[in-house]
Amino acid sequence: MTTVVPPWTYTLQLPHDPRAPGIARATLRAVLGTYGLGELTPTAELLAGELLNNAHCHTDGPYALRLRSSSPEGIRVAVWDSNPEIPPGFGEDDRAFDRQPPETAEDGRGLHIVRACADRWGAYGMGAGHAGKLLWAEVTPGSGR
Repeated sequence: MTTVVPPWTYTLQLPHDPRAPGIARATLRAVLGTYGLGELTPTAELLAGELLNNAHCHTDGPYALRLRSSSPEGIRVAVWDSNPEIPPGFGEDDRAFDRQPPETAEDGRGLHIVRACADRWGAYGMGAGHAGKLLWAEVTPGSGR
């Protein structure tokens, strides 16, 4: 007998605290384990870690991790933050994103990693009256990433 799992969404509000990304990754592991999606955990945790780090480093306020089923086997990992600027590689103009950071750079690779490991990715501005943006990435089993 097949069990039908309804679509699900979890949102974790996080303070601007250096411990918040670790708490969010632990929550992600618990959610994926609960839904039997453990095979997605390494990639989903990497995606979440990069998106959370981006939010933590480029904003001064709180941010949030959002997890939702994107298909019967896949998930969407998203991070909202209060900075409305959509970074290169996630917006409409990806030309600036084609440049790799220098080998000696200590940052600038996170969103390249997201694009390399996710099946799909994107961003949404929050629109008039709402501050911030939402960066998201999807992963499904067997994607070879």
